[in-house]
Amino acid sequence: MSFAQRLLGWFDEFGRHDLPWHQPRTAYHVWVSEIMLQQTQVQTVMPYYQRFMASFPDISALAKATTDEVLAHWAGLGYYARGRNLHKAAQIIQTEYAGEFPTNFEQIMALPGIGRSTAGAILAQAYQQRYAILDGNVKRVLSRYFAIAGWPGEKKIETQLWQRAESLLTDVPDNRLADYTQAIMDLGASLCSRTRPGCEQCPLKSDCQAWLLDRVKDFPASKPKKSLPTRETWMLLRFNAQGQIALQRRADKGIWGGLYSLPQFDSKNELLLSGVDLNSLLEWPSIKHTFSHYHLMIYPLVAREGLKCAESNPLEQWFDISTALALGLPAPIKTLLQKTLEEQPFG
Repeated sequence: MSFAQRLLGWFDEFGRHDLPWHQPRTAYHVWVSEIMLQQTQVQTVMPYYQRFMASFPDISALAKATTDEVLAHWAGLGYYARGRNLHKAAQIIQTEYAGEFPTNFEQIMALPGIGRSTAGAILAQAYQQRYAILDGNVKRVLSRYFAIAGWPGEKKIETQLWQRAESLLTDVPDNRLADYTQAIMDLGASLCSRTRPGCEQCPLKSDCQAWLLDRVKDFPASKPKKSLPTRETWMLLRFNAQGQIALQRRADKGIWGGLYSLPQFDSKNELLLSGVDLNSLLEWPSIKHTFSHYHLMIYPLVAREGLKCAESNPLEQWFDISTALALGLPAPIKTLLQKTLEEQPFG
């Protein structure tokens, strides 16, 4: 039997058939799930996806929403550019395609935040079109099956994997392209997992090169390690007489783009220059937050009512804590605001 036949036979018995984005498996549902699943585990995504769909059940509802509403539903998922791009793409689809998700590969690729693998996943799963995908799970399956040495993030290795992924599609029946796409992802997420792979139960083991060479752990090669730099920031928790907290909406681009955050300073000296009396501030324990390319050390400073900065920020707004917690907030900022409910430093 071919690669596809064995994989589909395994999928029919052991694959995931009850994922929420399969009910129904429309382009919109697949698209939202694929964007959420980038860099994020299925179990983490599921509650976010369900809340997102409850608020934005179709492209029209998403296009009409505000950026703040969309990012509030994205808070905690990370990689916030995904949420912003999803919103922008929905507005483009609403305007240029009358709210109907396009069925052409080039048109889908032109939408913000959609790459080759995501476009292929949408077309294969929603429209049964013959397009390959190459997410992290699929890269691992193919790297092992063909014993492709090297880190899959390297351009020449990725090119080889795309060629292999497309060649395997030739044996997939026309009416099973959606199942095949889900099957290869499921295999990578279960039996062909990064650690403790279940090779003995794998339907592909008879000709998996990594298995036959007894080198499963060698494929795929790990990303070359490099130490991450550490940056520091001081964040001010400032309250008014009503116990409201001052927050600033960040610019749409960059880290935490479009989210609400605390007033932020690069040093204590910058705080002094803004007119803050450091002796009036309460220091809370620092928080370490790690991004893909650096660590961020956050030093929270709490000010009681009456503290004013020399320069006002037009982005600054006052919120009740309960209202603030419903906004789109970076994870460490949400943690700090939840702490204010417990310790009530504004009282």
